[in-house]
Amino acid sequence: MRYSRMLIPTVKQVPADAEIASHRLMIRAGLIRKLASGTYTYLPLGFRCLQKVINIVREEMNKAGAQEILMPSVQPIELWQKTGRDVDYGQTMAKFKDRHGRWNVLAPTAEEVVTSIAASEISSYKQLPINIYQISFKFRDEFRPRFGVLRSREFIMKDAYSFNADAESLDETYKVMYDTYCRIFKRCGLNYVIVEAESGEMGGAGSHQFTIPCESGEDIIVYTEDNSYAANIEKAAVDPLPKAPPPANAEIPAIEEVHTPDVGSIEAVCAFLRQKPSDMIKTLIYTTGDEAVAAIVRGDHDLNPEKLTQSLGGKHTELADEATIEKVTGAKVGFAGPIGLKMNMPLIIDHAVAAMAVGVTGANKTGYHIKNVVPGRDFPLEGGNVIVADIRNAVEGDTYDGKKLLFKRGIEVGQVFKLGTKYTDKLGVRFLDENGAEKTCTMGCYGIGINRIVASAIEAGNDRNGIIFPVSIAPFEVIVTSVNQDDEKVAQVAENIYQQLLSNGVDVLLDDRVLRGGVKFKDADLLGIPVRVTVGRRSVADGNVEIKLRCESEGIKVAIEKAADKTGELVNSLKEKLN
Repeated sequence: MRYSRMLIPTVKQVPADAEIASHRLMIRAGLIRKLASGTYTYLPLGFRCLQKVINIVREEMNKAGAQEILMPSVQPIELWQKTGRDVDYGQTMAKFKDRHGRWNVLAPTAEEVVTSIAASEISSYKQLPINIYQISFKFRDEFRPRFGVLRSREFIMKDAYSFNADAESLDETYKVMYDTYCRIFKRCGLNYVIVEAESGEMGGAGSHQFTIPCESGEDIIVYTEDNSYAANIEKAAVDPLPKAPPPANAEIPAIEEVHTPDVGSIEAVCAFLRQKPSDMIKTLIYTTGDEAVAAIVRGDHDLNPEKLTQSLGGKHTELADEATIEKVTGAKVGFAGPIGLKMNMPLIIDHAVAAMAVGVTGANKTGYHIKNVVPGRDFPLEGGNVIVADIRNAVEGDTYDGKKLLFKRGIEVGQVFKLGTKYTDKLGVRFLDENGAEKTCTMGCYGIGINRIVASAIEAGNDRNGIIFPVSIAPFEVIVTSVNQDDEKVAQVAENIYQQLLSNGVDVLLDDRVLRGGVKFKDADLLGIPVRVTVGRRSVADGNVEIKLRCESEGIKVAIEKAADKTGELVNSLKEKLN
């Protein structure tokens, strides 16, 4: 391709909402343009990057025996109601009513549709296992789209679904997909880590997340010092804290109700009572459908909703509204506590609270708190509907299996799930086994964020001059920069090298614009093309050209007649490192 004929609208200024490197650079390099909040148009260079990622994903999925299909983005809401995920997704799900008054969904994912296909097409064990996938747009009505294409409302996903006869067969498919993902991300030039993850709205048991370590990432990776354990923050387990000793030489007095007017937050209560957040017992009211639940964590800890869900056997939980909180506690928001709740409900108590010697909690009375609260003495830690479990986020200082936990940020680019029979039970995917007995298929799910791969590669590979793309997903492998394009000899040498590279199968861009060399060099660096061949008046007079890798500061001089071959060698060397 010729630069002069392509739409590559590079810019110096970027919008104020472009907070991270990938967002800024994708706009500056002319890869994307914003249409509306969370929706982007991919311009020619951006689309070329996407196509290269898609080709890698498709090649590896096909090699693993998966079969590609394409499912509708508009789906009847009745399917989602059968699985209950219309409720799970809540306002994130975009819905609309068609001209016939029927409600439809803009697909955030496709488990329901693919399972309905399996229900109508699978009838015998002889058809199993089967793994089908698609690469398509998805839509989620994010409350706050941000970070460019990393958290957008419309995005491109590769989603695959396996149907298996039993758990053992699912384990085999899961391992194949796990290994396939490792090859995909390596070929895309990404340094990834694999962590244990929660299934979230997907359901099921067993999941791993593929994450790119990056300071701007929204995910938090938790791992032990020896790297024997790694999980995302939603999954990361922590060791129970040892029981705190009682105050020295002092018997803890009985509970005492104190007036705390207009101080509902942890910070305000601590300031008012001169306590530390770690001395507070925080009670949060959640709902699981029609039932209310009290989740109790230490004041300096954050509740982990995924862990809370798991402690309740996988029941979907949501933070209760103000009316529900007042109904079950008898108080305004900010004054809930585990003592004297107005309704009998499950108490889910974090290990760290159970380990406290004494604390302060809400009095279930607006404007009041209770001091001298002893867990186990003043509210139960066992029996009835009490569960003591790990329901909080890991924090600095925590351990797992006795080993110190460390933290770093990352970007999720893929996740694999063992769904079990969550969907196949509800949508009726049954088959006859070799003995003629009817059984339910077990299911796996495997997702990759296509545009997230491009953004993650930019987050991991950039400098003050622009993008540094891996050769496998760069818009072009080589750029031939003709510095003095108005000089006939220079233009001809550049054209000859360009044509030779094309003949050798190299993906090459010829910068044939009549512009100053400095402008062209800046654009080449901004675009992140891995290899630059520079042809100028002086180099042509000397009989050589400069070949420079984008990731290195210095180039090498190569004779004009050897330039194409040497460039091809460099490209192949870069590719080999990714295989």
